[in-house]
This record gives sequence, structure tokens and C-alpha cells, in this order.
Amino acid sequence: MTGFTGSLLDRVDHLRSDPGALAGLLSDWRARVLVLDELAPQISHEGSLVWGSLATVAADAELVLLGVAEGRPHFVEIVRQDQPSIMRSPAMFRALGMLTAEDAATFGTALSLISWHNTHRFCPRCGSTTTLFRAGWGRKCDACSTDHFPRTDPVVIMLAEYDGKALVGRQPRFPPGNYSALAGFVEPGESIEEAVRREIMEEAAVPCGAVRYVASQPWPFGGAQLMIACIAEALADAITIDTKELEHAMWVTRNDAIAALAGDPGASFKAPPPFAIAHSLLRSWVG
Repeated sequence: MTGFTGSLLDRVDHLRSDPGALAGLLSDWRARVLVLDELAPQISHEGSLVWGSLATVAADAELVLLGVAEGRPHFVEIVRQDQPSIMRSPAMFRALGMLTAEDAATFGTALSLISWHNTHRFCPRCGSTTTLFRAGWGRKCDACSTDHFPRTDPVVIMLAEYDGKALVGRQPRFPPGNYSALAGFVEPGESIEEAVRREIMEEAAVPCGAVRYVASQPWPFGGAQLMIACIAEALADAITIDTKELEHAMWVTRNDAIAALAGDPGASFKAPPPFAIAHSLLRSWVG
């Protein structure tokens, strides 16, 4: 199972457009709302998400129904993103490292929806204000009545493989010593395979041929993205990096990757955190 997947909440899509059912969930004394510290999750002593009572939420708050578990509704309040930098802060990543996979998936869904609502308060068609509907899984324009729904942007993330080695790179914003798989958005009119080959060529000037799919993962930072992990067959090993995208790139062996994944202090690089699909991709390649 990749990171940010496996939430235990039933999304109850069939209740989102039922005003009576939604009113019942909102009035349920067992209903809970996710407690956030700005945008970061609060973590209990047991290492789980913290949930509060709906009684603590303002009457005019915008709430999204995340789902239902064991009959209990779970909501999140749409908070303003005045400090978007916290989404990639060390505090955020430390908190995620403490959560179970199931809780991380629930939090990731909440964060993605909050981000979407904050960027869709005005209609992209006519510019008028929008109002939440479908239990927070949509917004309707107050003027032209156009319905808008959360979207997911596809992103390819990949290892190029050549002669038993894999290509990894680092961006300047990475912590010291950290490397990851290369990644980039899928562009309009492009297949996953084409996007993989293009991104590797653009970032490292390594031509690739065959591409195979490995796994996928939602990624809630900077919006809602679907990370599509692949391994590409490199046709050459000379590297010329795009310095606008990467600070450095290098070929690593399986033994290098094994040491990095194990957190060996003598490893040639530091691996991505376990909740990132680049970590899962390295493990798959090693295996």
C-alpha cells in the first residue's frame, strides 16, 4: 500500500446530494471534525489524528463531509490558507511520519479538499462567487449556476534504469543529502509513457525507451495530485541536468538504494520518507 491510501472512512457518495441525510449527519451527536493546527494535523499521544466535536465549530463554517466510520460522521472545516508554506514544512512532515497509513490517507483527503476550495471561491467561467454544495465535494456558481468539482492533476514520478543502476536527483529545496525520483506533470495531449520519457529527457537529458507502470498515490501538497510511479528503460547513461529543475542527479546501485532505505548513515544518499511514493518506487526497484 502506497502513502496516503487506505483511509477507513466510507466516502458515502450517495448521501452527498441528499439534504435530509446531510442534515442528519450534521446533527448527529457522534459527529466529529478534524482538528488542525493551521493546516498541519494535530497528533494524539497515541499517534493518531485528533477529532473534536462539531459544537466547537462556528455556525457559518464551511464543512466537508470526509466520510463515515462505524456510523460516525467525520468532517473537516475549510480553513483559509494564509500560510501555504506550512504544507511542506518540517513540522508537517514530522507529523505525517507519526501517523498510521489510514490516518495519513484521511488527512491527505482533507488537505486536498481544503486546497481546492480555497482556489475555487470564484467561478472560473464568469468570475462570480461560488457556494459549497454536495457536502463539500463541489461548489456552485452563484451567478451562472455552473457546477465545479475537485480535480486531480496527474504527475509522473519515475526511475530511469540503466545497466543495473537507477537515476535519482535532488532539488535545491530538499534537505541536505536527500535524493528522489524525477517527477513532472503530465501535459495535455500526452500519455503517461510519453510524459515519463519527456520529463527524464528535460531534467537529465537521458533518452528512454520502454516504460512500465509500478503504482500510484494521491499527493495532497500544492493541490490534489495523483502520482503515477513508473520505471523507464534508459538508452544511455550520460547526464546533463536542467539546473532550473535539479541541483544534482546521479546513478545509484541497488546496494546504494538498500542502504538509503535502511537509513544507513554511510549511505550515498538519503531516501524519501516512507509516505512518499518515491520511497515505494525505490523499494519496488530494489526488489
